[in-house]
Amino acid sequence: MEHLSVAPEESEIKEDMSQKNHSLDKDKDKDTNMEPPTSPRHRKVLARWLPDEAQRPIIDEAPVFTPSLEEFEDTLAYIEKIRPLAEPFGICRIIPPSSWKPPCRLKEKSIWEHTKFPTRIQNVDLLQNREPMKKKPKSRKRKRRRNSKMGSSSRRRSGSSPSEPVSSPEAEEKFGFNSGSDFTLDEFEKHALHFKDSYFEKKDSSSGDATKWTPSVEEIEGEYWRIVEQPTDEVEVYYGADLENGVLGSGFYKKSDMLTGSDIDQYVASGWNLNNLPRLPGSVLSFEDCDISGVLVPWLYVGTCFSSFCWHVEDHHLYSLNYHHFGEPKVWYGVPGSNATALEKAMRKHLPDLFDEQPDLLHGLVTQFSPSILKDEGVQVYRVVQNSGEYVLTFPRAYHAGFNCGFNCAEAVNVAPVDWLAHGQNAVELYSKETRKTSLSHDKLLLGAAYEAVKALWELSDPSVGKENTTNLRWKSFCGKNGTLTNAIQARLQMEEERIAALGRDSSSLMKMEKDFDSNCERECFSCFYDLHLSASGCKCSPEEYTCLKHSDDLCSCDEKDGFILLRYTMDELSSLVRALEGESDDLKIWVSKVLGIEHSDEDQKKTSSVISKEKKLKEGSFDLNIDLELDCQEDVKEEVSTSGELAASENIGVSVEPINLGFLIFGKLWCNKNAIFPKGFRSRVKFYNVLDPTRMSNYISEVLDAGLMGPLFRVTLEESPDESFYNVSAQQCWEMVLQRVKDTSTTLDLPTLPQLECINGLQMFGFLSPSIVQAIEALDPNHRLVEYWNHKTSSDSKDHFISSNCSVSLTKGKLFGVDLM
Repeated sequence: MEHLSVAPEESEIKEDMSQKNHSLDKDKDKDTNMEPPTSPRHRKVLARWLPDEAQRPIIDEAPVFTPSLEEFEDTLAYIEKIRPLAEPFGICRIIPPSSWKPPCRLKEKSIWEHTKFPTRIQNVDLLQNREPMKKKPKSRKRKRRRNSKMGSSSRRRSGSSPSEPVSSPEAEEKFGFNSGSDFTLDEFEKHALHFKDSYFEKKDSSSGDATKWTPSVEEIEGEYWRIVEQPTDEVEVYYGADLENGVLGSGFYKKSDMLTGSDIDQYVASGWNLNNLPRLPGSVLSFEDCDISGVLVPWLYVGTCFSSFCWHVEDHHLYSLNYHHFGEPKVWYGVPGSNATALEKAMRKHLPDLFDEQPDLLHGLVTQFSPSILKDEGVQVYRVVQNSGEYVLTFPRAYHAGFNCGFNCAEAVNVAPVDWLAHGQNAVELYSKETRKTSLSHDKLLLGAAYEAVKALWELSDPSVGKENTTNLRWKSFCGKNGTLTNAIQARLQMEEERIAALGRDSSSLMKMEKDFDSNCERECFSCFYDLHLSASGCKCSPEEYTCLKHSDDLCSCDEKDGFILLRYTMDELSSLVRALEGESDDLKIWVSKVLGIEHSDEDQKKTSSVISKEKKLKEGSFDLNIDLELDCQEDVKEEVSTSGELAASENIGVSVEPINLGFLIFGKLWCNKNAIFPKGFRSRVKFYNVLDPTRMSNYISEVLDAGLMGPLFRVTLEESPDESFYNVSAQQCWEMVLQRVKDTSTTLDLPTLPQLECINGLQMFGFLSPSIVQAIEALDPNHRLVEYWNHKTSSDSKDHFISSNCSVSLTKGKLFGVDLM
């Protein structure tokens, strides 16, 4: 079954005498379903090795690492250990301990002899030296199906599948690889061996007899770059590249293979098993829910001599790890991330026509370029020869390329240690400028890492919650002031603050994003494809279309008042997250509550055990007016007088507030004033005239919600009739709305107006002026971080408990800043 190295028909030989020789004949159209011939040796390879014209690049070797058994046990820890030494080269080789010999699943007979895989035909002589497609001579007979990285709405590797045929006329103008025949591994090995033996055979000058010759890696390398740089023949080879998991499967055994035995188990569970690597604890790719093929699910590569992988960086500038399962060596070239721009500049300089025609040429993975020229241009470039059983690791934004020395099989996948986050942020900003689709949500991974770190810090701060272990200690190492993760969140916060400020929008346009905003569909900027997990800009005119904050003005031409900005977290919340990662205990508790839904007592309050006792009772969920926090309305009334000189209605009728939930503190300037602190999630119950029937008293639930950038949102609800709810950004005005509704109902029902219903104290109705509740809330802030409240408390014993509000919102349904008002 040979399509790899064939001679053309005699008529074609005559027709093409003036043209270059071929190393392969034309691949039969796959639509004919014709099987390749069974014998790999009945056709001839016409192109030949020219050793005197070798173009082997002379460049330095990348470092090689040989971990001990102990070092090899923790994959990410070892990568972290060698990173300072290896990253300056962009690439390195890792030779496992001699005992590491994972069995290769692909060698099972059912796979090796009976499972077919697709191939691509690569024109090696055209990888660097080719004319732009628009200038391509019509005399060239090859018919190619062009590729496109577009054509799928689902996220996938943006540079993948350069062999995919597409129907777009524009895409057909791009150079790419044809689809080749399907092979089994057994068939492909025979093809590969025949091609290489034929290509490198030597003939006796006197007798003309062919002599078998096994070229060295260096000789193959010299010939490869001669073909690429100074081709004299057409050289086409097959490559089984980017083979997804559903084709041959992985070369490593997995848990789903249901094998038993201690020897197999160690390889199945190992972090060096590429099926496990992306989601190891400490890799932020573990926070990606989808199995993105080629990123989180490994791809296989089945090579033959000269089959190539062209210059590229990994999607999102991720790390990559490649394992060589079996076969002949792979030769790699790597350029460190610090030289990425220099490589791009050099290639643009030497291949101007190709870049003019296709500015995103490097995204296609179909262009090779000489390491020798890169070196001459001042680009740092390094070489690796990967043998069977060895790993090659590439670093963020490190360009890499290479070729195979013969039949072999390798497997690769991506990984993202925490130090990748800064590189990943740079990648999505670059993608935005290039209007390039993303493969994953960077902000989702960033926040996922932060959530995991919060859990780890919480476990380590409280022995009753969790024990010290390798995972939580690793996450802790990325936190603290100037920690890798802390800095990544801080940088993202600063970016958001600057973009919001640049918009110059009124604060009323800032709204809280729904938690499931992007749960069921990808949300990306319609202008630049930027991911919208953290923030988005929208307009009433286009309810399902959004932009990133950079392109907010590009969405539509509507008045600014019709636009809005959705924020998953306010800037105050993100600032609190930074402080939590730095180790601030109060902020850590806030974020533990957000991440795990757990509310905490404050260990700092041990100095005032009686207050702690009351706080714990508040948080146990069920309350009775007879507990320590029961409020004596008569004592409260004696202390609290309204500014009008009259007793408020709340005082005159005798108020007793039942606390339900103390909530937790948000350390923002809007979450307190000089008279009270407003914990998020605070709830209390109080009796007052029924707004539907003022002749009787009923229970009302008072709550403090989160209105995003507007701070706290106060809600009062008639407990027996939840539809009767009142909302306002002022506690005072919220209860004034209740009072006004009681008056209106009394008038409608022709009831006598009660003289005591002239005014009401909103803070008292919530319970924020009741000494026991005040004492418990104050205990939540032992470090006096809510400055406005504490400064006033220490400087004045003011009796003015009324507050004014700068806006009034009365709603009974709908949403306010993303908060469901129903």
